[in-house]
Amino acid sequence: MRLHPQIVCLARGVLLAVALLPVPPGHAQQPAAGGCPIAYVIGPEDVLDIAVWDSPELTRTVPVRPDGKISLPLLNDVIAAGLTPMQLRETLTKALTEYLPTPAVSVLLREIHSVKVSVIGQVKTPGRYELKDRATVLDVLALAGGLTEYAARGRIVVLRQEPSGTSQIPFPYDKLTAKNRSKNGWPAGGQEKLCVHSGDVVFVP
Repeated sequence: MRLHPQIVCLARGVLLAVALLPVPPGHAQQPAAGGCPIAYVIGPEDVLDIAVWDSPELTRTVPVRPDGKISLPLLNDVIAAGLTPMQLRETLTKALTEYLPTPAVSVLLREIHSVKVSVIGQVKTPGRYELKDRATVLDVLALAGGLTEYAARGRIVVLRQEPSGTSQIPFPYDKLTAKNRSKNGWPAGGQEKLCVHSGDVVFVP
């Protein structure tokens, strides 16, 4: 699928802004079947509750900095972005064994701020949206107020930044919303459940 040059430039600008965020390597949601994440992965701007049993001086609420790290007593800076809460718990437990005999650590996700998706083009309210839960492309289009009357419903794409570059994932809105979509080869439970990932750009020409 070929996009208009001006559209490509606009989308690249949005993706470049996302790519320039200082997120440690490996920060990505772990996709399951259908593109939905298996477990939540911590990202910059999230807020965590770190509790160390019987050590109130180490127990605190901490934000994940733009560089993906958190600051804790004894340990100083610890990379949190790119890990699930359980993985971060294991990392902190291992690091604290140098100072405590049997540290019991818990990591709870207090606030989610790192999952952001942009919607551009022929939608009623284009912009960047912060998601608090798993969301499909249809969910994000609904957040953007739906499509305008000029939208090309059959040419919607999700632009996703991959290690190898920007990929384009077609999203056949017209077929998914057709009354007889099973005749078009798009049975229920298929592309309508395509989940967006943090940093995705949903483009509606």
